Amino acid sequence: MLKRLLFPSSRGLQRRGGCATKKMARSNLSGADGVVRLVLCLHSKNCMGDRPRSIYNNPKKKERRRELRNEGTAAEAVLWTYLQKRQLLGKKFRRQYSIGPYVVDFYCPDCSLIIELDGAKHFSMLREDYELERTRYLQKQGLHILRFENRVLRENAESVLETIREAVRKTQTIV
Repeated sequence: MLKRLLFPSSRGLQRRGGCATKKMARSNLSGADGVVRLVLCLHSKNCMGDRPRSIYNNPKKKERRRELRNEGTAAEAVLWTYLQKRQLLGKKFRRQYSIGPYVVDFYCPDCSLIIELDGAKHFSMLREDYELERTRYLQKQGLHILRFENRVLRENAESVLETIREAVRKTQTIV
């Protein structure tokens, strides 16, 4: 998958991320040497470039995301050791990622998959309506949500990881 592109500039080759087809529409791709560079978008239909960027990782929530990462639960730390650095089927997961007004525990943009670890605070009666509204919003964005209790992860981490692997494989066959 083509994620980063090199473009000639006055300072040598510059890296630019994002969907190449949008870049093609906005800029002239012929370099100073007169060579025209053809760039193809190899992203899937679920490419982040195809989604409204305004709802993903809102800069206004940056401090809150940092706070949540630094004050995470033990279960989140354990799961993160398995998800970070593309260890799970080569997929990149992001931790404490904001989508719209909500911050999710783990998010894989390639798979449109959210993983939530629920502790005791998620099971109070007051939070039930909030969680339902949150789930509806995220599903409306075309995202799949997997929820696990912290206790289940502690007791059987391998079954949790296998469930996540199955969900990732399932999204790969759909795309």
